[in-house]
Amino acid sequence: MSNVTLLKSGSRPKINPKKGTYFVQTWGCQMNEEDSEQMSLYLQDLGLKPAQSWREAQVILLNTCSVRRKPEDKAFSLIGELNVVKQKHPEVVIGVAGCMAQLRAKEIKQKNPLVDFVIGTAQISQIPGLVEEALQGRRFQSRLELPERKGKIVTSIPQRNLERTGKLKAYVPIQYGCDKFCSFCIVPTTRGRERSRPTDHIIAEVRRLAELGTKEVTLLGQTVNSYGKNLAEGNVPFSQLLQLISGIPGIERIRYTSPYPRDFRTDLIEVIRDVPQVMEHCHMPLQGGNDNLLKRMKRLYTVESFAKIVDELREKMPDVGLTTDIIVGFPGESEEEFEGTLACMQRFQFDNAYTFRYSPRPGTPAAEMEQVPTQVGKDRLNKLIAFQKEITVAKNESCVGKTYEILVDGPAPKHPEMLQGLSRCFRLIHFPGEVDKYRGEIVNVKTIESHPWGFTGKII
Repeated sequence: MSNVTLLKSGSRPKINPKKGTYFVQTWGCQMNEEDSEQMSLYLQDLGLKPAQSWREAQVILLNTCSVRRKPEDKAFSLIGELNVVKQKHPEVVIGVAGCMAQLRAKEIKQKNPLVDFVIGTAQISQIPGLVEEALQGRRFQSRLELPERKGKIVTSIPQRNLERTGKLKAYVPIQYGCDKFCSFCIVPTTRGRERSRPTDHIIAEVRRLAELGTKEVTLLGQTVNSYGKNLAEGNVPFSQLLQLISGIPGIERIRYTSPYPRDFRTDLIEVIRDVPQVMEHCHMPLQGGNDNLLKRMKRLYTVESFAKIVDELREKMPDVGLTTDIIVGFPGESEEEFEGTLACMQRFQFDNAYTFRYSPRPGTPAAEMEQVPTQVGKDRLNKLIAFQKEITVAKNESCVGKTYEILVDGPAPKHPEMLQGLSRCFRLIHFPGEVDKYRGEIVNVKTIESHPWGFTGKII
C-alpha cells in the first residue's frame, strides 16, 4: 500500500500543479497496483507526463480500496484535501477510481462536490475521455458499470493497454472478479463476478513483456487457480496456463496470487514441482483455524482439507515457501475458535502471515452478524502477530547457511548500500554487490544472518 502525507493546518506545503502532468495514488492489493499502471498508460497516451507527487500534478487519480475501513478513511481524507486544492487551482482534475469508487460513488460526490469524475473497476479504459472532458470544463461524471451475469459465463473483461514499458518484474491479471462470496468480502460487489481472460490474450501480453526485458511475471486473480472455468471457448486449467507461460523465451520466473484452497489440486502442485520457471512459493489464505469459524466466513473448505494441501506441498517440495492471510475478531469468534487459529499457525508453520483485525464491510452478510468487541479483536491481533513472529524468527534462524537462487531487484530501499532479491521460495535477502553488474541477474546467495524480515547474505 502507498502512504499518503496529508496536509496539516498551519503547515501546508506549496501546491504547484504543472500543466500536462499526472499522479496516481494507490491503496490496496496487487490488482490495484496493476490497475494503476494501466491508468498511467492511458494518461500517457493523452500526452501527460508523470509528476513526482500529487502536489505537482494537474491530473490526480486516486485508486482506492474497500477491503478494510482504514484505506477508505485515508482516501476520504485525501479527497477532502484535494477539494481545498481545487478551490485555489480549478485547473486541477480530480478522479476517484477503484473499489471504494465502485461502492461509494454517491457519497464521494456528496462529500466532495469538486471531484470531476468517479470511475469503477471495470471502466479504466474510459479514463482518457473523462480526463479530456474534465480539462475542457465538463463537471462531475461517473462510469460504474460492471459486467452482468450471463448464465454461467461472463465474457466481458476490462480493456487493457499493452504498451507497457520494460521492467524486470510485472503483474499480469488473468482473471477478474470473484464467485466465492465469502461473508466478509466486498470484492464480488466492487469487481463483479468471476471472468477469465482468454488464454491467447495472456500469452500475447507475457510474450510482449518478455521482449521488453521482463524476467518475472506474477499472475493475478481473486481466486487465481480457478482460472479458465468460465471461459466461453475451451477450458484451460490454471496448471496448463503456467506450463504455457513457462515456454515463453525470456520468462525465467512465474509467481501467482492468490489461490483458493478448495481449487488447489495435485496437478497444480506437480507443475510447481516440475516446471523450473514456476516458483516454489504459495500464498494461500487460511483466514481462520476453526471449521465453525470458516463456515460463518463462507470459506468452502475445512481445516483438514487445507492441511492435506499443505502436507502434499511439503511432501513433494520440502523447501516450499508458504504464506497466508488470517482474520481475527470475526463476528462471533469465541476464545476457543481463536485458540484454534493459533493451533493452526503452530501446526502449519507458515513462513509469514498477513494478519488483520476484522473490518465490517457494509452490504456483506458478516456486517449484520454479532460483532466481537473492538478491544478483544485488537488483543487477539497483537497475540497472533507475536505468535507468528516467533515462528518466522525460528524458521529464518534455521535457514542460516543455506544457499538460495536470487533474482536481483537492485538496491534495497532502506539500505541502498546493499542489493536485494527474493529466493524462489519468497525469502527476502540483502547482500553486498555492484548494482550495474548484478541488477536483473540470477545469482546464488548464501545466508549469513537472519532477521524477522528475512536475511543478509553474500553472493557465492
